[in-house]
Amino acid sequence: MTERDKVTTSKFMSLVLRHRPHKIGITLDANGWADVDALIEGINKAGRVPVTLDDIKHVVNTNDKQRFAFNEDYTKIRANQGHTVSVDVELEETQPPIVLYHGTSANSLQSIMDSGIISKKRLYVHLSSDEETAFKVGKRHGNPVVLTIDVARMYDEGHKFYLSANGVWLTKCVPAVYIMRQH
Repeated sequence: MTERDKVTTSKFMSLVLRHRPHKIGITLDANGWADVDALIEGINKAGRVPVTLDDIKHVVNTNDKQRFAFNEDYTKIRANQGHTVSVDVELEETQPPIVLYHGTSANSLQSIMDSGIISKKRLYVHLSSDEETAFKVGKRHGNPVVLTIDVARMYDEGHKFYLSANGVWLTKCVPAVYIMRQH
């Protein structure tokens, strides 16, 4: 599998495992797991780059964002977070650090400062534990802006936080009052 094929396959897997499993005729269970054989068959029938189990393992193991996870016997696979379809990826509530960061674009800044950060189509708002990651996320959306979130206060006031398997912090929303500053 070439590097380009790996990227193409990873993006397609993100699409079907997070947003549109029906696109290739697979189903996700209540916890977001899909049958690996069905995923491989669906990808191959969709006319994408032909894949094998070893190719899927390579994509999962070398993905820099660790977007996917296998079960213990490699018969099931799921996306770790970022779903727009309703699934429970079995996140446990976790006490967050004092601050977290959110990367966005300058175009979204006024709306966020007025209304807070909402999950929109996703199940959760994604937050980063470091400014560098948040900057990279913001850069994908245009002129990047990094927001600092007063997570300690949010948590003390009853907001729930979860840490995904790949280190992304998740919460349902971030009201504007907890957005401390931008840079």
